[in-house]
Amino acid sequence: MKVLKFGGTSVGSAQRMKQVAALISDGPPKIVVLSAMSGTTNTLVEITDYLYKKNPEGANDVINQLATKYERHVCELYATDEYRAETRRFLHGQFSYLSSFTKDVFTPSEEKVILAQGELISTNMMTNYLKEQGVDVVLLPALEFMRTDKDGEPDLEYIREKLQAQLALHPDADLYITQGFICRNAFGEVDNLQRGGSDYSASLIGAAIQAEEIQIWTDIDGMHNNDPRIVEKTTPVRHLLFEEAAELAYFGAKILHPTCIQPAKFANIPVRLLNTMVPSAEGTTISNIPTTDSAHIKAVAAKDNITAIKIKSGRMLLAYGFLRKVFEIFESYQTSIDMICTSEVGVSVTIDNTRHLNEILTDLKQYGTVSVDNDMCIVCVVGDMEWENIGFEAKAIDAMCDIPIRMISYGGSNYNISFLIKESDKKRALQSLSESLFS
Repeated sequence: MKVLKFGGTSVGSAQRMKQVAALISDGPPKIVVLSAMSGTTNTLVEITDYLYKKNPEGANDVINQLATKYERHVCELYATDEYRAETRRFLHGQFSYLSSFTKDVFTPSEEKVILAQGELISTNMMTNYLKEQGVDVVLLPALEFMRTDKDGEPDLEYIREKLQAQLALHPDADLYITQGFICRNAFGEVDNLQRGGSDYSASLIGAAIQAEEIQIWTDIDGMHNNDPRIVEKTTPVRHLLFEEAAELAYFGAKILHPTCIQPAKFANIPVRLLNTMVPSAEGTTISNIPTTDSAHIKAVAAKDNITAIKIKSGRMLLAYGFLRKVFEIFESYQTSIDMICTSEVGVSVTIDNTRHLNEILTDLKQYGTVSVDNDMCIVCVVGDMEWENIGFEAKAIDAMCDIPIRMISYGGSNYNISFLIKESDKKRALQSLSESLFS
């Protein structure tokens, strides 16, 4: 069985929902994971913002606007009065439920309940439409099987057991629809997976049922070899290893979240990135199996809003324990490090979370002179960077010969070489890399 996930833009209108329904209705049984319709989650966040600010009138206004928007979707999606009426009853209950939160004190746990409504609505609407089309479809409630443990990580054994039990209740269905993103936590409260959202749900579901394949359908035909918003004539990368895809995702390729495909990687299930708007496009396949021509540079990605910190200290020379003390400061403020370079008298690191920057700098000054570079960008070149592959790193460095480089990271993994540059130089760097590496 395959698992197919469709994002918010793929189900962002009645017409898009019909296109997705046509894609998933043919062939063998499959599990389909849906996000909320595009724009819905942002609107739900706006509602919670009003509730936190103790403005129930503002919240109700936004709820009514959202209800009006969905009424238009109902009119456009369904052909029969029966299914229009059934969906309207469901939506009336959902929006009345949202309005009930305007009457009491609002808490973070209630916020997560509100944020879950988008996926609950989109899956119900799609299920009703498929039933109207005569498809034998079953709605699998994600809140019945998707759960995190006390550490906030997916409870893999629970997910496998409960999902298998849900499927066993409807063994002969042609299609199963379920929600992405949402789950319950270890205390049984409504929660969400946060990282990667619906992509993470699809990966966990695929691993739980040992799926033949996991398909992530978006509005672009796979992961491109550079950022198509900045560089012209980019092309999809046809095959990536999981490690390569994770590097690209972490360093800026927005099509995928870096952690969401880990369950698929460990279960050895290939993941395909496909385009809902152009279903015939080949897309990108991600797997553990290298291709015969894997030894080359595959793609470039960039990550903005980077801050570089340099700690220079004469005491570092031959001093064991220095790096441990530096890292402990970042750990104490729950701030992760992206890149690191060391010398005999100093260390430079980069971070993308500056929430506790002032406190970090204050603590670092115990150990040396500290300087900061803001508005930086990490450009990551990904491919088969095994050190035996002579010249790959030289090609990347040659392409950056006219760009001022603050740091270079190479050798930390076999899959990337990273450059720290000014954000203002990003466009020029990405274009130069494309011309040198892919033309």
